[in-house]
Amino acid sequence: MSATVNVREIVLETLLLITRDGEYSHVALKGVLDKYQYLEKRDRAFITRAVDGTLERMIEIDYIIDQFSKVKVSRMKPVIRTILRSSVYQLKYMDSVPDSAVCNEAVKLAERKGFGSLKGFVNGVLRNISRNLDQIIYPGEESAVSNLSVRYSLPEWIVSQWIKEYDADTVRALGEAFLEKSPTCIRYNSGVISKEKLIHSLRDEGVMVTEDAHMPCALYIEGYDHLTKLDSFQKGYFYVQDISSMEVAQWAAPKNGELIIDVCAAPGGKALHLAELMEGSGQVIARDLTGYKVGLIRENIERSGLTNIKAERWDAKIFDQKLEGLADTVIADLPCSGLGVLGKKTDLKYKMTAGMQEELACLQKEILGVVCNYVKPGGHLLYSTCTIHKKENEDNARWFIKQHPEYELLKEQQRFPGAGRGDGFYIALFEKRGSRGNG
Repeated sequence: MSATVNVREIVLETLLLITRDGEYSHVALKGVLDKYQYLEKRDRAFITRAVDGTLERMIEIDYIIDQFSKVKVSRMKPVIRTILRSSVYQLKYMDSVPDSAVCNEAVKLAERKGFGSLKGFVNGVLRNISRNLDQIIYPGEESAVSNLSVRYSLPEWIVSQWIKEYDADTVRALGEAFLEKSPTCIRYNSGVISKEKLIHSLRDEGVMVTEDAHMPCALYIEGYDHLTKLDSFQKGYFYVQDISSMEVAQWAAPKNGELIIDVCAAPGGKALHLAELMEGSGQVIARDLTGYKVGLIRENIERSGLTNIKAERWDAKIFDQKLEGLADTVIADLPCSGLGVLGKKTDLKYKMTAGMQEELACLQKEILGVVCNYVKPGGHLLYSTCTIHKKENEDNARWFIKQHPEYELLKEQQRFPGAGRGDGFYIALFEKRGSRGNG
């Protein structure tokens, strides 16, 4: 570990940003790693794993602490609670860190943060846990909701919802999938480099690369430190994009010269993929709500070198009359609860609520009711989300064809996360009845 910077203190401050101050985990962690770019790779890896791991396992960790502490986690001061959480994660899941070092560093950290009077408490709880980790009593399988919630650190309301929509075995498989460590999935930019040359370039930069057996444009990378510092990234040779997201362009199957509108496009991966497939012809209009999101799209367009795509700021809930009936395809990858990507956005499960899900399902209906008017007769509307909640997926698809009988549902698919299958993802393809004519 670095002699000049205490990495456990960085872990503590990052976790407090997320759990106490409400910052999104990927934003907080990126900010910290950008700030401490000068740290050794192993220190940065420790910070990343300790932060992500503590968040991933937080419900289980709290359950363990509550078995050994007279003061329950919910009643602890935020700093002490966070020190204990990250320490228990290290004790249980980071074998390379000696238990004695975990306990000693936690005590020092508590004192450094102004809680010297609680050193004995921190030390006692952690040493008791370290001696008894193999004796933890988990909820029995007869209580499926509690058992699955603690085992996979999923809030009980989510477990209950998934058991009702699917079954306990599916929830167990989902929990395991979200806790799996997976490499970064990328899509190579076929317009500027071949897959073989990109693989060679990445390996020259010290990156481990493997191909996907089913998606020709996809690669998996790992072993890198700064993704954005890779020469191949800066030159626009690839984009970070999940397999499930790549399927949107495959389902849309654009033809050269078409007009495609992506109504919620940031950061632009799907829109860029569609523009590539049209080989520089036609046009993709990539829209999003805020200047920040449109800026992300424009950055990726600039890196790509593509000229048949433009980014615009537009609220998808507002009808744009000048586009009525012009689009060959509308891509509606809409705001959702995100419960299919909990493996990547580790804190989302603690921020989402059933009430927010209801609001999102209504927002999706509102947007679909507007953007379907941009599709020309014979054209397509592709609706997708990164969740596995039926009300936001299949139920909304049924609602849409009932409200808009001019559309036919051609096909739909609910994907679950897992090794080699990408994120949890829903996708539905609708066709607007009628002939496209000569336009």
